Amino acid sequence: MSDERDQLTSQLKAEAQRLGFALVGVAPAISPAGFTHLREWIARGYAGEMQYLEKRLEAYAHPRHVLDGVQSVVMLAMHYRTAEPREVVPGTGRISRYAWGDGDYHDIIRERLDNLADWLQEKRASAAVRGVVDTAPLLERELASVAGLGWTGKHTLLINRQAGSYFFLAALLTSEELTTDQPHERDFCGSCTACLEACPTQAFPQAGVLDASRCISYLTIELKGQIPRELRSGLQNWIFGCDVCQDVCPWNRFSPVATEIVFQPREGENPADLLALIALDDAAFRTQFRGTPLWRTKRRGIVRNACVVLGNQRETRAVPQLIQLLRDPEAIIRGAAAWAVGEMASQLESDLARQALAEQLTREEDPEVREELEWALSRFSPSARSEA
Repeated sequence: MSDERDQLTSQLKAEAQRLGFALVGVAPAISPAGFTHLREWIARGYAGEMQYLEKRLEAYAHPRHVLDGVQSVVMLAMHYRTAEPREVVPGTGRISRYAWGDGDYHDIIRERLDNLADWLQEKRASAAVRGVVDTAPLLERELASVAGLGWTGKHTLLINRQAGSYFFLAALLTSEELTTDQPHERDFCGSCTACLEACPTQAFPQAGVLDASRCISYLTIELKGQIPRELRSGLQNWIFGCDVCQDVCPWNRFSPVATEIVFQPREGENPADLLALIALDDAAFRTQFRGTPLWRTKRRGIVRNACVVLGNQRETRAVPQLIQLLRDPEAIIRGAAAWAVGEMASQLESDLARQALAEQLTREEDPEVREELEWALSRFSPSARSEA
């Protein structure tokens, strides 16, 4: 029986690699030790507005809540590093590497997982199987470490000595008992703290702990409302996601380059043209980004983020478009546009921007946007404020 299990496991790993998964390991279906840490992390408020984590917290306690009768969890990784980031100049912004391509990685990996599940069920017709890509209550990084794929770095991401950390994780849960791998028990970060020191928003209260409510990826993707004013400058040039903690990690110096065509950068996303982004209406946004990772934030999120980056850059060429956005149907866009104009106040010679802010204030009903308009007006000269 053991030989048969070993053979099935070996064949499954070979099939996974054939399907494009660079790393494959098997973990037993056990209660993850990190569940207690997850509970504490949520209690500290580090999850921000991601309330779905707390709502299904107990489901993270064991993989059986994802698949009844699960015996083994096959952990898989797929590389996504492609070209190197090009220089960001005023009027352009950065998108995280993983989102440069034509397709959403969830869809791409889901298709491969389904194929792998079909293969396993052909071998074991009675086996229950379920594939997971980010969407189920599963502590993937911990299970990946138990499966021998790497260790959790100080930036809380999984690191593999040969592959670095530029990879997606996925899992295949099955009721079939497979041969498990040795857990990865050693931490090779040593005394390095490059990732902690490089974070622009200081999102790491301590090594191995991420305050998601300060993380640029959370702020630009998960957060639905206005980005807190005190954190906006920390976005620097990022409009979708962030790679800072990975870019500075020594283990990524020689990380493999992905060969998947769908992960290669699309034209205009490395870097992105901010003036073109803030000019998009809903229909144009839908045409350009449906089916890509950027679809997740919808137009309101991307335009909000682009406005913040333009404000950080003091990109005065954008002022005419920002003035138009003061009357956008989306409140978060109106607020972000007002803030961006306020950031450029000292560089504007014409009084048109101040007048536009003042006019919008007379008709604005949203209290948060009114606050942004008032703040932006306060950035102009005292004489301009009195006239307003």
